[in-house]
Amino acid sequence: MGGFFGAASKNDCVFDLFFGTDYHSHLGTRRGGMAVYGENGFDRAIHNIENAPFRTKFDKDMQKMKGNLGIGCISDYEPQPLIVRSHHGTYAITTVGKINNTEEIVKSVFADNRLHFLEMSGGDINPTELAAAIVNQKENLIEGIKFAQEIIDGSMTMLILTPKGIYAARDKYGRTPAVIGKKQDGYCVAFENFSYLNLGYTDYRELGPGEIDVITPEGVKVLCAPGNEMKICTFLWVYYGYPSSSYEGKSVEAMRNECGKHMAMRDNVKPDIVAGVPDSGTAHAIGYANESGIPFSRPFIKYTPTWPRSFMPTIQSQRNLIAKMKLIPVHDLIKDKSLLLIDDSIVRGTQLRETTEFLYESGAKEVHIRPACPPLVYGCKYLNFSRSSSEMDLITRRVIARLENNDNVSDEVLQEYTNPESPKYEAMVEEIRKELNFTSLRFNRLDDMLDSVGIDKCKLCTYCWSGREK
Repeated sequence: MGGFFGAASKNDCVFDLFFGTDYHSHLGTRRGGMAVYGENGFDRAIHNIENAPFRTKFDKDMQKMKGNLGIGCISDYEPQPLIVRSHHGTYAITTVGKINNTEEIVKSVFADNRLHFLEMSGGDINPTELAAAIVNQKENLIEGIKFAQEIIDGSMTMLILTPKGIYAARDKYGRTPAVIGKKQDGYCVAFENFSYLNLGYTDYRELGPGEIDVITPEGVKVLCAPGNEMKICTFLWVYYGYPSSSYEGKSVEAMRNECGKHMAMRDNVKPDIVAGVPDSGTAHAIGYANESGIPFSRPFIKYTPTWPRSFMPTIQSQRNLIAKMKLIPVHDLIKDKSLLLIDDSIVRGTQLRETTEFLYESGAKEVHIRPACPPLVYGCKYLNFSRSSSEMDLITRRVIARLENNDNVSDEVLQEYTNPESPKYEAMVEEIRKELNFTSLRFNRLDDMLDSVGIDKCKLCTYCWSGREK
């Protein structure tokens, strides 16, 4: 996914930038970066954070960087922020999003200009560099940003740091958030609104979909009014968002509690305890336990002091191994117990299967699995939720292919598998249950999950579950 933080202050902003960016570390796994502008012009630092925390890698940079304007990012893929020199002048840019039509845009840029792009290690073009190239097609930054929002298929939220201020642009349909905070000596802009609270900022306002603002130490000016249509990613509440965040005024932690409550209201099993897969499943499990009256417990603990995040290595087998090694059993809470375990989702299924086997090996009598969202049937087209090369990486699609004896199932048939009232849906769930060796399996329903968010359903993107863009 990735996250960002920007600060515009009448004083030096590097302290706020450093810690504000670090608070987004849960959103990305590969690189971090900071760029500032001050008396000595632009200064920037980018480091690999795969095997060390952001604070460790950037501590020395924070000591020497100076500036009253700055942007920072946590990235799950590309190195950024980039410093760009163009007819707009010199600026730094960082982005969060996904560009599906990269080749089409590159060909268009090549046709009109004698430009070149630097390939990253994987042979891909840095999407932040491509976003800058699109912006540079127009006579001013505002028109360039609007042009980028129009032609990019996917989503693109960006911060552009100039000597005069920070341009903050939320993606066209608001699939990712952008929130402004305020304190006495300036303003900040962030992906996660909790990131600035301990730095002395208070909530100022959220950008609307497609809105472009310029942020200076003196104030915030709207340059392009927000559009009317929003499709914010619902998975932010289910999984990606930090528990203390809120989007569109709706708390992540409260939504997850409500999700668990809805799941309990539809369930009929009577386990000994309810538990959540740490960390994102915990709040869902608390909601379930509170509604059902079944005790909440922590039968295994995630060891976090030195282990990196489980999906950090690029090789799936390494991710699985690290995920397993991080979970330490509490045998007295597992042995001879019937457990109901809630995770945020089932994607490939590999880690949850290993977690279940781990519980059986530790003496569990039964393991009932309750994912907090519906089955993921479609790969996300709008955000970098997963770098999977194929939708067949999803366990649902592999099971559907087996049930249909066809790898190329039509969308009409897929729609039957998204309907929790259909026989095909029931058959898919049962196949997944058997493959992953669960005692029972029941997914959260889409309607219940959306009710748990508590905002107008037409403003929520549900494509990965429903396959519907509108």
